[in-house]
Amino acid sequence: MTRIQITVFALVAIVALVLGLTVNKVLTSKGQGDPTALLDAGIVLLPQSRTLPELQLTNQDGQAVAVDQLKEQWSLLFFGYTFCPDICPTTLAQLRQLQGQLPAETRANLRMILVSVDPNRDTPEQLKKYLDYFDAGFIGLTGEQATLQKLANAVSIPYIPADTSKENYTVDHSGNLVLIGPDGTQRGFIRAPLNNAKLAEQLPGLLNGLD
Repeated sequence: MTRIQITVFALVAIVALVLGLTVNKVLTSKGQGDPTALLDAGIVLLPQSRTLPELQLTNQDGQAVAVDQLKEQWSLLFFGYTFCPDICPTTLAQLRQLQGQLPAETRANLRMILVSVDPNRDTPEQLKKYLDYFDAGFIGLTGEQATLQKLANAVSIPYIPADTSKENYTVDHSGNLVLIGPDGTQRGFIRAPLNNAKLAEQLPGLLNGLD
């Protein structure tokens, strides 16, 4: 390798290093933390925030909730149902445990929401009874099947509506969570299965750093 080639190689390496440090600084300055650590915790941030559709659902107290008005706090949306035999009770139990692992400030700024994928059985009364069992202040949302599917598709958490004519039917759905920012837009996902130890380490910095 000639002296000129060595010099060019060195300059390229320096430029690459500077660019790498700049990108890392930009990410850090935006409060996104270490991208590798976030991914390792199962947190996937969208390149651009995604606006939620103007839909209206009903919570476990029978009150109307405008989906695009989930603001002021961070929200984690989990699409599941109260008659789910495995994924749903396990996930909700993990979320209750995660609450206890988060600092008080982060916990106060984060609401957990179960969005039903089984409106045939999940009335507001059923949601309330089910969520009270976890005693964690979770919110439950239900509504018309078409409305629920539109929301699920908008946040890229599709599910397959069940054949409700069958006795003891189940619903195929994802275990991933949707991360909604205090401005009411979707910011990303948290992949299943949940790792509470890593989430408890990454969420406080992430939620405090992102607007």
